[in-house]
Amino acid sequence: MNSPIHNQIGTVFIPVKDIERARDWYCDLLGIEAAGEIQFGHLYVIPMEGTGIVLDSKIYSENNVFQTPVFHFNTLNIEEAFTYMKNKGVNVVTDVQHGHYFNFKDPDGNLLMICKC
Repeated sequence: MNSPIHNQIGTVFIPVKDIERARDWYCDLLGIEAAGEIQFGHLYVIPMEGTGIVLDSKIYSENNVFQTPVFHFNTLNIEEAFTYMKNKGVNVVTDVQHGHYFNFKDPDGNLLMICKC
């Protein structure tokens, strides 16, 4: 069956309260430069490999933050990633589960995941 829709995810939108603070936090977390402009006063496209992430302050509300992870960041070394996050003072909300993943919250309360690939 042919479909004009690709079996790819283009980008994930993350609701954030303060676009500049969120840009700086995510870029620091990922070890990338916070370059690029904030578009339309409320969007920041994080330079990613693969599926993109767009921080969006226009869609933010306390009721809109992710209560469950809707994606995960990859790592080759889950223990190193866990230690890195703890040392950065990130709100890590689980220990490493099954030697494979853990959950954390961003400053706006979005629940996210890092997973061993």
